Amino acid sequence: MKSSGIGGQAVLEGIMMKYKSDYSVAVRTPDGEINVIHGKCKSISEKSVFFRLPVIRGMANFIESMMLGMRTLTYSADYYEEEEALNEALDKDEKKSKTGNLETILTVVFAIVLALGIFMVLPFFLSQLLHNITVVKSNAALSVIEGVIRIILFIGYVLAISLMNDIKRVFMYHGAEHKSINCVESGLDLTVENVRLQSKHHKRCGTSFLFIVMFISIVCFMFLSFENIWLRILSRILLVPIIAGISYEFIRFAGNTDNKIVAFLSKPGMLMQRLTTREPDDAMIEVAIASIEEIFDWRAYQRRLEAMKNRQEEKAKKAKNTVHKSRAQVKEELLERERENKQRAEEQARMLKEMEEKEAELERIAEEARKRKEARYTVPMHIDLQDENLIGLDHFLDKDAVDEISASEENEIEDINNLPKKQTKAKIINFSDYK
Repeated sequence: MKSSGIGGQAVLEGIMMKYKSDYSVAVRTPDGEINVIHGKCKSISEKSVFFRLPVIRGMANFIESMMLGMRTLTYSADYYEEEEALNEALDKDEKKSKTGNLETILTVVFAIVLALGIFMVLPFFLSQLLHNITVVKSNAALSVIEGVIRIILFIGYVLAISLMNDIKRVFMYHGAEHKSINCVESGLDLTVENVRLQSKHHKRCGTSFLFIVMFISIVCFMFLSFENIWLRILSRILLVPIIAGISYEFIRFAGNTDNKIVAFLSKPGMLMQRLTTREPDDAMIEVAIASIEEIFDWRAYQRRLEAMKNRQEEKAKKAKNTVHKSRAQVKEELLERERENKQRAEEQARMLKEMEEKEAELERIAEEARKRKEARYTVPMHIDLQDENLIGLDHFLDKDAVDEISASEENEIEDINNLPKKQTKAKIINFSDYK
């Protein structure tokens, strides 16, 4: 079962529910109506990373839960006495708010001191008394005796207060709180009928938390050994926050897993919830539903659960369809993969070698081309300068042909010069004859 993150506490004739930084208090008024308030309670862990560290966050959450629980319990008590007192208690006037916070802090401090005195110091002195009148000398045995005495005192305290009529009804609202949260985390519609069918026990209950605190304190105190009795008392008091932080981590983990070992370790705490929860009536269940719906969208959470369930079913289906192979088949597949990997490696090595050979051939061809180019630029050029009109072209002609052409041209010129010259007479024209 996945945790929804909702926590709660039973108050006088009502229930307080908390989700992240939002909380609501639903109270059944004397006229039968359900009055619901909505508030904010920012945690110190939102301001500093240090208070989000494991164990440290448990210590901070323990103190903040006590303060919020005491404040909402006071609200419900005021409303129970007088119908309008709750609204007055939630007045936003700054002076009243500061006064109320101071009273809450003092009340919480007094409750912590009283709890330390009854459940930490008193069991220690009783165990020391048994140590003096018996032959028990081992510190580990004394720590176990001290833890047993502490559990007996707690059970006796719960049984004593359960005789009060008001506390009986608080325990019934406590059962309604658990049932409604179990209904949400089961993915069911938040209705009176569905809530009524749920268990009144829950892994993340404060009763289970207190039992885990007692159990872990036994383990921790077994390793403490001081000669001075006052140092032993002081060590027990100083270790309480650390023990509370460790217990918080266990409760947090238990609420998010279905592991059988964790479920077994949670059993004693679940059994102790039989003392602090009672079966609620439908009117109390309605109050629990109103408190949850004020701060939590259970329908959206239901859709997330459905999506997660579908993913898990698909994963299980794939796992079921997977053929389970024998050890010999698995070994043969591993050998086959090894041969394939070796073959691929050899093929890659061959291709790399061929590429290197091609690159060497290309380099050789490029070197030959470079040498040929250099050779062309180093060959001398022979130029015949006899004829200025043929400068730069004589080397293209055969020398003997040039000599023959030159001789024939000279003979032709000589023949022309030897031709006989014709005798011509000039005729004188007299222009006067044409007058």
